[in-house]
Amino acid sequence: MTVPGQYSVCVIGLGAMGMGAAKSCIRAGLTTYGVDLNPQALAALRQAGATQAATSADAFAAELDAVLLLVVNAAQVKQILFGERGLAPRLKPGIPLMVSSTLSADDAKQIEQQLKPLGLHMLDAPVSGGALKAEEGQLTVMASGAEAAFDRLQPVLDAIAGKVYRIGEDIGLGATVKIIHQLLAGVHIAAGAEAMALAARAGIPLDVMYDVVTHAAGNSWMFENRMRHVVDGDYAPKSAVDIFVKDLGLVADTAKALHFPLPLASTAFTMFTAASNAGYGKEDDSAVIKIFSGIDLPQKKEDL
Repeated sequence: MTVPGQYSVCVIGLGAMGMGAAKSCIRAGLTTYGVDLNPQALAALRQAGATQAATSADAFAAELDAVLLLVVNAAQVKQILFGERGLAPRLKPGIPLMVSSTLSADDAKQIEQQLKPLGLHMLDAPVSGGALKAEEGQLTVMASGAEAAFDRLQPVLDAIAGKVYRIGEDIGLGATVKIIHQLLAGVHIAAGAEAMALAARAGIPLDVMYDVVTHAAGNSWMFENRMRHVVDGDYAPKSAVDIFVKDLGLVADTAKALHFPLPLASTAFTMFTAASNAGYGKEDDSAVIKIFSGIDLPQKKEDL
């Protein structure tokens, strides 16, 4: 049995999801390290009780029992693990790595193939739930990998997840499930934005429209969460427009490889790309509503 205080995990990527996951590991009693380039994030994690938080894991890599990566994309994962000062060769053989970024199945497989010669185990384990669920330790994990990887990461999974789906042993299955999930998430945000834009054009107060939808059959989790930002006029990024340009691009690539048409996802991808091209890429993904002209949107109160 693993004693929590004797189990060391490093969370790499302390954005909204990574910070919540790291804090959940701390609350679970795991010896928790954090890595990020943002000094404010590092200071916040230290204040939350992390053993150490730094811009690299060099100083404590040899002490780790597990690594959780929650960075933006495959390029960042590969740079962190296999770049000029890559982490992977510094880890003890047998260490499991939980790769929770949204990746293509091919990228997930490539990462596993590079880890194998080092004796490192990979869990292809994207997550969902947003910053709030991450903070609560209630993320949904959609994972594939060997039983040994699941077993060795159990303390981390217990700390961060409300639900863990074991999709299979083949690396890439977890990534594919997340990509399909992101199809739905992106389409729901785009559809919600379109509906609220139409309401604005019709002169219906958006707070009223929001209240009606969230108490009726047209509601979805993404509508309720993201269109609240529109009503509040608050586009501070929880998940940015450019994240969905990337994720819906992965959806499109997956469909292309399978020769499968995705008309709704293709439209949503175009909408997010247009929003990014218009200069909203770093804003919250609900800012996709700004591609609609001829409407007045609520403004954040302190901006008035």
